[in-house]
Amino acid sequence: PVTFLYNGGPGSSSIWLHMGSFAPVRIETASPEATPPPPYRLVPNADSLLDKTDLVFVDAIGTGYSHGIPDEKDKKDKDANPDKRFWGTDQDIDAFGRFVQRYITKYDRWNSPKFLFGESYGTPRSAGLVKWLADNGIACNGVVLLSSILNYAEHLPGLDINYVNYLPSYAAIAWYHDKLPNKPATLEPFLTQVRDFARGDYQVALSKGAALSDAERDAVAEKLHMYTGLGVQYLKDANLRVNPSRFRKELLRGEHLTMGRYDARFEGVDSDAAGENPETDPSDTAISGAFTAAFNDYLVRELHYSSDVPYKVSAGAIRVWDWKHKVPGSMRPVPLPIMVDDLGYAMRENPHLKVLSANGWFDLATPFFATEYDLAHLGLDAKLRNNVSFTYYPSGHMVYLNVDALKQFKSDLAKFYDSAAPR
Repeated sequence: PVTFLYNGGPGSSSIWLHMGSFAPVRIETASPEATPPPPYRLVPNADSLLDKTDLVFVDAIGTGYSHGIPDEKDKKDKDANPDKRFWGTDQDIDAFGRFVQRYITKYDRWNSPKFLFGESYGTPRSAGLVKWLADNGIACNGVVLLSSILNYAEHLPGLDINYVNYLPSYAAIAWYHDKLPNKPATLEPFLTQVRDFARGDYQVALSKGAALSDAERDAVAEKLHMYTGLGVQYLKDANLRVNPSRFRKELLRGEHLTMGRYDARFEGVDSDAAGENPETDPSDTAISGAFTAAFNDYLVRELHYSSDVPYKVSAGAIRVWDWKHKVPGSMRPVPLPIMVDDLGYAMRENPHLKVLSANGWFDLATPFFATEYDLAHLGLDAKLRNNVSFTYYPSGHMVYLNVDALKQFKSDLAKFYDSAAPR
């Protein structure tokens, strides 16, 4: 098999998956603590996927060493950026599709089992890409969705579904930080209760808006307190709606600490402990220097590759990204990436396509409950629903930062590859 792996952003290189997950080597970090300054250690990766698949790490155009070639219009404008032609939902899918098409042609891999592995924004890319490939005669065996966001419309400010989707993640994080009034011994059975409450009484209460009675408000606030560790009065003052940024600031406020967005196991300190929102994301700042330095050193020392052009870890693409997407069967594009239909179409057209959804319990960037909801709405016939499987790990957005989770993730992926491409 051959697997195409990429991170998200949009506008991120694949450095995170390349140096942290399943390549031949990985960077050691102090996760969930901040990794000290250099020297950093690259170590052989005992959990590499090379025993199951060849690995192709793909940098989106404008990141890494990937760049667009100037067209005639660009040549007339000395300030033009040819990368921007590829900075959009459908433009990006088309670029990645043509890359895969060219790769399997150049390296004679048309008859190899094929997998897509996307993290974060790489998951809506995968949903669109697997359909693009199928439309161009390239059938995939499997898709790995790590920390998914498949419907950006659900994340618009002011939508109550946002608060419903985040509640189980809040509960998992409060459990991790020992902030629950009566902490259960084990996490997963507890989260089943929280899921039921979130889609049940909590969603009903939010839907009532101003019509919610005082007695109902009190009952829901008390239940939210039991599930999140936040104060009852704080929850009522917040109108039973706490966004992720406020949760990151409030849960550990008594300890003058904040939590990470990508991984709430990471703790940070703000200059203003009374503030409303965290000043930084400690789960980002704790590792970014290590990954960037270690990768650049690896390029020169191990791969003997040097360039006068710096390797771009990220581009400014998100600031100018064209978010519109043409949903299958629609006459005109929708304003935000809603990729559930793309994946559903691909799975109905290729009933052998397998999908693995991998999730971190402590991820506040892409909550696992939202992913469960989206993948329950693929429009699959009953006989195809078992083609979608879920795995969960005691980690955050980048599951592989927890070494124990990485080992379990590799074990789960080995089974997935065997089921999707039996030898």
